[in-house]
Amino acid sequence: MTEIDAAAPPPRRRRGAAREKLLAAAARRFYADGVSATGIDAITAEAGVAKMSLYNNFSSKADLVMAYLDARHEEWLDLYRRRWSAVAPDPRGGVLAVFDAYADHANFAYEHGFRGCGLLNAAAELPAGDEGRAVVRRHKEEVEDLLAGHLEELRPDHPERARATAEHLSFLLEGAMARAGLEGADTRLEHARSMAADLLDRL
Repeated sequence: MTEIDAAAPPPRRRRGAAREKLLAAAARRFYADGVSATGIDAITAEAGVAKMSLYNNFSSKADLVMAYLDARHEEWLDLYRRRWSAVAPDPRGGVLAVFDAYADHANFAYEHGFRGCGLLNAAAELPAGDEGRAVVRRHKEEVEDLLAGHLEELRPDHPERARATAEHLSFLLEGAMARAGLEGADTRLEHARSMAADLLDRL
């Protein structure tokens, strides 16, 4: 830490608190109402901060959307790591931890109930070529890579099959998330987990 940093902790804490409030408010409003339908005024009002605070922390609404997508990704990774730590080093359990992390996300106390994958919901509203869509794509690729890593541990002698099975399971997971979002419950995710477990038993 520099002397300048050490000399001005109160403003840094205030800015940090405002940023967290804005991100939390944006997360609630973007998920409940959609990215396009949510204006800056709605976010600052819910966060309880002045509009200038938003522009002190984010260069634009688009910048806030990017921060939201990054935070959503990290939030899911944290859920996955917690599930994985409970079963490590079992690779079969690692695969199922991915499904469990998605179910954990589905069971958050959302304002208007579960509406599916927040990242995909946001991506559907963004235009082709938008950087936010690339963030969502990287998240989905990382999830598939996690599945592939566990499967390669299960079947180190068949890396190609492990990768193909990871793709299969990622499709199963995304389909279950879409149906669960439409139905507003995690039932489809529970079914998908059971299907995944059965597939793992037959590898």
